Amino acid sequence: MATAEPETSSSPTLPEEDGAEESGLEIVSPEAYIKHPLQNSWSLWFFKNDKSKTWQANLRLISKFDTVEDFWALYNHIQVSSNLMSGCDYSLFKDGIEPMWEDERNKRGGRWLMTLNKQMRRSDLDRFWLETLLCLVGEAFDDYSDHVCGAVVNIRTKGDKIAVWTADYDNREAVTHIGRVYKERLGLPTKMTIGYQSHADTATKSGSTTKNKFVV
Repeated sequence: MATAEPETSSSPTLPEEDGAEESGLEIVSPEAYIKHPLQNSWSLWFFKNDKSKTWQANLRLISKFDTVEDFWALYNHIQVSSNLMSGCDYSLFKDGIEPMWEDERNKRGGRWLMTLNKQMRRSDLDRFWLETLLCLVGEAFDDYSDHVCGAVVNIRTKGDKIAVWTADYDNREAVTHIGRVYKERLGLPTKMTIGYQSHADTATKSGSTTKNKFVV
């Protein structure tokens, strides 16, 4: 006896969710294939100190992203900070802002700066830098996230540095809130302080250190 072919319709309709199991069709959640947009688009930059080139020629844009998935794809594809050669930097900035003092969005700003000793490269650097990136792309600074321009990690022989750049050093409320949240997110002990310096002071400093405007 021949098996009857199933009836076909010229305009098939999707089964109701209740009958999905009976029909053998799986209802796929949109979460499975829709990327999760970030509030801002971000650019990751890489700097390699080649003394035969100008500073700007050494700065290279690696990639841009604006979703959670693309952030992780990029992060998992590049070298971690602790594997970079001395003299190299990573910079993550909002799209449209270049990682330099002279950029219009940066020049009235400053940075929360953390200097790590040599031992911390092995134990803490990569964890601190990833947490810094997550603070930025996750807009962790509440109402003051708009004041954040980007962040930089400097790999240096004397000691690595991580800094969060903000747009306006005169906005004490925004700057200090960002600093407190950042310190808390990094899990730094209370006795360990980080300082905030204006780019203007850093650019014109006469000694090896720049005076802190704020400390948390």
